[in-house]
Amino acid sequence: MTELNVAQALNRALDIALDSDDRVVLLGEDIGRTGGVFRITDGLLEKHGPKRVYDTPVAESGIVGAAFGMAIAGMRPVVELQFMGFSYPAYDQVINHVARIRNRSSHRFTAPMVIRIPFGGGIGAAEHHSESAEAIYAHIPGVKVVVASTPHDAKGLLLAAIEDPDPVIFLEPIRMYRAVKEDVPDIYYTVPIGPVRVERKGDDVTLISWGAMMKETRIAASRLEAEGASVEVLEVHALTPLDADGIAESVRKTGRAVVVHEAPRTAGFGAEITAVIQERCLYALLAPVRRVTGPDTIFPLKRSESHYLPDPDQIFRTAMATLEE
Repeated sequence: MTELNVAQALNRALDIALDSDDRVVLLGEDIGRTGGVFRITDGLLEKHGPKRVYDTPVAESGIVGAAFGMAIAGMRPVVELQFMGFSYPAYDQVINHVARIRNRSSHRFTAPMVIRIPFGGGIGAAEHHSESAEAIYAHIPGVKVVVASTPHDAKGLLLAAIEDPDPVIFLEPIRMYRAVKEDVPDIYYTVPIGPVRVERKGDDVTLISWGAMMKETRIAASRLEAEGASVEVLEVHALTPLDADGIAESVRKTGRAVVVHEAPRTAGFGAEITAVIQERCLYALLAPVRRVTGPDTIFPLKRSESHYLPDPDQIFRTAMATLEE
């Protein structure tokens, strides 16, 4: 076991994958000599060489297109796109080719590739560097969308994504890269893609979140428990395939649910989770499902970030209103 943060855990996962499978290659802007914009690939070029770790031009569509060709030829490419806002030029490749190849070829081909995308705000970055557009990827049939927020889960989920026979969008909450450390096994291990993680058990209300918002959700849960509430906290590891059964099981027990994410409210992925709860748990609900989200506006620049991002106070007040119904 070694104490690691999320960035270090991801680096270890990539290192292990390169060591254990000759088909694995890394592609991305500045991932070689500089180790990536967030230093996730630091040291991997020196260890594994330029035939395994490729610095690419600033051409996101070309990066994903090249990785797609490698994947259908039998390789296991792992792409880094520096920020979610930079991933949009590659969306055409993802929706028209990466996600469709298994269906288009009647299962003769698939694209076992991983597209790593740092996402989310709170670091005082420039425009297009802080967006949370996970819902647009979760809406594409044929790709899995995975999110990790802790070092242990980040390493295990990334290794599981690289093993997966189909394409995976692997989302990395930027604020969590160096926010927390924990003991992480040194060995190769995987965390299953799909099941929600029950982080804390409770009986009165279920709080559901993912990514960087898990930090604020944990703080709000502790405050609610200090007020005498019994709180269950679920971390969603996979937006697709969504563990609807796990979410429903929790909400049937508590009768109340609050969904938290920093993406804009309208058509955010929280709306999908809310619909799942309404469909599966209607007669168990003691109060309407509520959402705590970012507002329907462009993510602001540094001085206004605190007004945009949901905070523990908002989550606490929303959950208390739900408990008082």
